[in-house]
Amino acid sequence: MTDANFSRPGAVDLSSLSEAAQPGGAAGYVTTVSEADFNDLAAKSVQHPVIVEFFSPRDPNGEAVSSALTDLVNAAEGRFLLGRVDVDGDPRLAQALGVQAVPTVVALIGGQMAPLFQGTKSREEISALLDQVAQLAVANGMTGRAQPVAGGAPAANGNGNGEPQPVANPRFAKADAALEAGDFAQAVKEFDELLKETPHDPEVIAGRAQSALLDRSASFDALKIVERASAEPNDLAAQFDAADLEVINGRNEEAFDRLLGLAGESDAEQREAIRVRLLDLFEIVGRTDPTVLKARRRLASVLF
Repeated sequence: MTDANFSRPGAVDLSSLSEAAQPGGAAGYVTTVSEADFNDLAAKSVQHPVIVEFFSPRDPNGEAVSSALTDLVNAAEGRFLLGRVDVDGDPRLAQALGVQAVPTVVALIGGQMAPLFQGTKSREEISALLDQVAQLAVANGMTGRAQPVAGGAPAANGNGNGEPQPVANPRFAKADAALEAGDFAQAVKEFDELLKETPHDPEVIAGRAQSALLDRSASFDALKIVERASAEPNDLAAQFDAADLEVINGRNEEAFDRLLGLAGESDAEQREAIRVRLLDLFEIVGRTDPTVLKARRRLASVLF
């Protein structure tokens, strides 16, 4: 996925979204898209990520990609909306967006298009890419949820393979409400309360880390942060802000390198502060991300 600076979105009323019906008659998060309504769909990407799949019914290899995307998006229950564009039926839209082959899948975040992949991918690879999109959306303050599309594939009773889908955990209701309201400081407090009950719950730890990043970055001035970090390379607060900004923009390895390099030149107290901040950023990026695994090994060598 390409890096981009995305502006923090405002609230958008999703109730007027006029998607075409999908076969099946139940509500889901998948819709067909044409040139006429593509701009309406793209406008929704300021509230939540929109995944766009360009496909051809004549492409037998694309069927597995379409099936995996539909299942994974519906299983996410509103974290994404999937728009499907038939390039045979709407060739001008595909040409305008530079689509040269099918399947091609892109993400729309804050109105910006980020290519995800072209050609076939396994279900596991597609799931990992969607996780990256979700992490980037959260880091940019996108806490909205897509509304179900009338006639979409079922989102509550199964994922198309007869498997049950996850339901929202009521434990997170207060934290989710605070995030949706844009009160990130309150969301941090709600996650702190949950951590008292389950201090080692990875979902709570990750939620707390993401909320804290949103709270810290709410008043960010990107230009000033870059200038200050460059002018004051040993200022811990300046480097923390710069690392946050890099993670928000998807430049995770740069953020980790920045803080790990500083840790190697810092005293014990500063190293501890850097360790804590890095652990938070590791949770946001994902514990199994290759850049996180590499940075963890470097952190251990710096500390010990």
